[in-house]
Amino acid sequence: MIALLCTALLSLTLASSVYSDTNSTASTPVYTAETELGDQNRVFASRGSNITLPCRLHRQHGMSFSRVGMRIKWTKLSADESLEEDVLVSMGFHKKSYGSFLGRVRLLEADDDDASLLISDVSLDDMGKFRCEVIDGMEDVLHEVTLEVQGVVFPYSPRLGRYNLNFHDAEQACLDQDSVVASFDQLYGAWRSGLDWCNAGWLNDGSVQYPITNPRRACGGVNSGAGLRSYGQRDKSKSRYDVFCFTSAVNGRFYWLVQPDKLTFNEAAQACQDDGAEIAKVGQMYAAWKLNGYDRCDSGWLADGSVRYPISRPRRNCSPTEAAVRFVGFPDKKQKLFGVYCFKGQQ
Repeated sequence: MIALLCTALLSLTLASSVYSDTNSTASTPVYTAETELGDQNRVFASRGSNITLPCRLHRQHGMSFSRVGMRIKWTKLSADESLEEDVLVSMGFHKKSYGSFLGRVRLLEADDDDASLLISDVSLDDMGKFRCEVIDGMEDVLHEVTLEVQGVVFPYSPRLGRYNLNFHDAEQACLDQDSVVASFDQLYGAWRSGLDWCNAGWLNDGSVQYPITNPRRACGGVNSGAGLRSYGQRDKSKSRYDVFCFTSAVNGRFYWLVQPDKLTFNEAAQACQDDGAEIAKVGQMYAAWKLNGYDRCDSGWLADGSVRYPISRPRRNCSPTEAAVRFVGFPDKKQKLFGVYCFKGQQ
């Protein structure tokens, strides 16, 4: 058997390994996966777009092959790579997709060498590493490619305060704010872009970490270098921390709803509804701020009961030191002190 395994790691390294059987002869069908080092093993997409995950195959010695009797299987690996989720299986003319990919995936089949996977309406849950496996008799070819969705990482803690989420609570908290739990690679990328946060939060592999760009005594000490500080793997049911969420641009409009008076939380939610929208979620504010440059120096209610405002252009009285989403807090929902941010999805 000849197998080729190309693995793209989105953190610090990228490696490729090729194994070949020195006893193979021209009469034995030998396949390789066509790939190169670098970004060939990473594919970038926007939420809601269509994307192709490449997997091209060639028989050596210039011999072509037929798909009859050949099995192509695409799977998606879990964050810790301990589990595989079936995406699509193809055997000749028979093809089947699975789970959340049902009806959203198909083989590109541009030619007999093409086992690439086309995914439509990409979601945040689609992010991660995919594996393409082609089996023909005793021959087995593997190719791995990672799908990244462009977006923004943000720290999140609930109304209850700091360090109140186990891993499962953290997953739901992010989901409620139009996001998913961030990966190590996403947090690492955010740190490289300047994210500095002293509260430890869950990542999707079950580890707990936090990014420090400015080492200081209260955040791991001044003698430790800048980087991601890790608590390692924690008990997903018993351990409690904050969470780092990841969200992406959405099809719709995030906006400040002009009102004559300040609103309670319930009045804010109703005002958005009366405008044909819904009260915006935290993830939608971060996406509008980071990806679209949204800027407004007015504190407004969001769906989780928090009050925040997004600043892209720092200025006096409006986050003068840095561009940021500013957090006012979780005030009493009956207080008539704030405006509201709404979100209206595309029809």
